Amino acid sequence: MFGTESSLSMFLNTLTPKFYVALTGTSSLISGLILIFEWWYFRKYGTSFIEQVSVSHLRPLLGGVDSSSPSNSSTSNGEADSNRQSVSECKVWRNPLNLFRGAEYNRYTWVTGREPLTYYDMNLSAQDHQTFFTCDSDHLRPADAIMQKAWRERNPQARISAAHEALELEDCATAFILLAEEEATTIIEAERLFKQALKAGEGCYRRSQQLQHHGTQYEAQHRRDTNVLVYIKRRLAMCSRKLGRTREAVKMMRDLMKEFPLLSMFNIHENLLESLLELQNYADVQAVLAKYDDISLPKSATICYTAALLKARAVSDKFSPEAASRRGLSTAEMNAVEAIHRAVEFNPHVPKYLLEMKSLILPPEHILKRGDSEAIAYAFFHLQHWKRVEGALNLLHCTWEGTFRMIPYPLEKGHLFYPYPICTETADRELLPTVFHEVSVYPKKELPFFILFTAGLCSFTAMLALLTHQFPELMGVFAKAFLSTLFAPLNFIMEKVESILPSSLWHQLTRI
Repeated sequence: MFGTESSLSMFLNTLTPKFYVALTGTSSLISGLILIFEWWYFRKYGTSFIEQVSVSHLRPLLGGVDSSSPSNSSTSNGEADSNRQSVSECKVWRNPLNLFRGAEYNRYTWVTGREPLTYYDMNLSAQDHQTFFTCDSDHLRPADAIMQKAWRERNPQARISAAHEALELEDCATAFILLAEEEATTIIEAERLFKQALKAGEGCYRRSQQLQHHGTQYEAQHRRDTNVLVYIKRRLAMCSRKLGRTREAVKMMRDLMKEFPLLSMFNIHENLLESLLELQNYADVQAVLAKYDDISLPKSATICYTAALLKARAVSDKFSPEAASRRGLSTAEMNAVEAIHRAVEFNPHVPKYLLEMKSLILPPEHILKRGDSEAIAYAFFHLQHWKRVEGALNLLHCTWEGTFRMIPYPLEKGHLFYPYPICTETADRELLPTVFHEVSVYPKKELPFFILFTAGLCSFTAMLALLTHQFPELMGVFAKAFLSTLFAPLNFIMEKVESILPSSLWHQLTRI
C-alpha cells in the first residue's frame, strides 16, 4: 500500500505545468464540442440528445418506466390525433362574450384615455360584419347598399352617419345593429335599438325564407337574414344578462339554440353556461357540458374550466393540502385534480388571472384558443363564479402547477391534447393592447439540464486552462493541494484498514 502511495506521489511531483495546461485545454475542447452538438440537436429536434438516450435506452435497462407515456388516455390520444390534422392551431375565433363598443369599450376609453381594442382586432370584426351582414344582392335594396359600404368604413363616425342615412330610407336591421353596438352609450339604449332591429330582422327573415329555394341569390339573402336574426337575438339575451334579468336571458338562449341548432359555430352554449353559473344552477350546467364537452367538438377554456369548477365544487369546501398529503387524495379529490390538470393543459394562462396573480383587462372581440386572449376573456366573466364556490380557488392554487410536472415540455408533447401551439404569442400580441398589458407566454420552453451542465463544464475547464497557462507554478500547487485533499479520506480509510487487518493477510491482498 505504501509503495502505491509513494509511486503516486512521485508521479504527481514529476508532472509539469504544461501537463495541466494540456489536460484542462483538452477537457475544455471536448466539453465544448459536446455543447455544440447538444445545442444543434436541441434546436433541430427540441430535446437533449443525452437526456433522450438516458430516458429511452438506459432507463429500460435499469428497470424504470417512462412516466410520460400515457397508459389510460387512449380516448384522449385519439382526440389529439384527430385534432392535430383537422384543427388549425392558431385560428382566431369570435369572442362569444364580447362587450359592446359604445356602451362598454368606449366608456373605458373615456375614463382612462386608453384604447382597449387593437387595430387588428377591430379589422377582424369588420371582416366578420361584412361576412355575416352583407350579400351580393345588397345593391338591389338602397338601405342595404348603404350598409354594405358602412361596414367597410374605418371611421366610426362615418359608419354611424351611414346607418342613420340607411334608416331614413327604411327600417334596416343591420343599421339598428350598428347603432346599438357603436352609438348607444348604455346597455338600456342598446337593448332598445336591438328590439327595433329584431322587428325589422324578423320581417326580412320571413320574406327570404319563402323565396330561399328560388335561386342562389335568394339562398344568399336567406343565409344573411338568418345570421342577422341570430346575432340580434343573442345580443338581446346578453343585454338581459347584463341588466340582471338572467332567467330571461337563459330562456332566450335556450330558445335560440332550439330554433337554430345547426349554428353551433356561434358558440351560444358558452353564453348559456355563464348565465347558468350566475343562477348557480349547477345541474343544468352539467347537462350543457355533457352535450358540448364531447370528443368530436372543439374545446375551449369555458368548457374545460367549467368542468373543473363543477368537479372542484364537490370537494373544495373541505379540501386541505396538509390533510391530503397525509392520507392521500380521495376518489372525488383525484377527479377534481385531474379536471384541473386537463383545463390547465388546454390553457395554462387562466390560473394566473383566476388567482389574481396577474391583472385583468377588458377582453378583446376575438380570442385565440389556448392563448392569453382566451384566458382574459374567460377570467373576466367567470372569476366571480370561482369565488362563489368555497375553496375552489384554494384547490386550484394547490394543484394547477402540477400539470407541468406531469408534462415537462408542453410545447413538444401533450397528455390529453395536442402540444401547446408555439404561435400563440405572436397572435396574442396582435389581439391584445401590449401598451398596458404584458402578454403571457407561459409555459416557456426551458433548456434541458444537460445543455446547461455541459455549458458550465466547458466554461469551468476553459477558465482552468487559462489560469494554468498564466500562473503555472501557482496552479500546480493548487492542483497538488486539491488532489491531496481529495485522497485524504481514502488514505484515512486505508490506514484504519491496515491497523485492523493482520499484516500477513494484507500482504497477500497487495500481492493479488
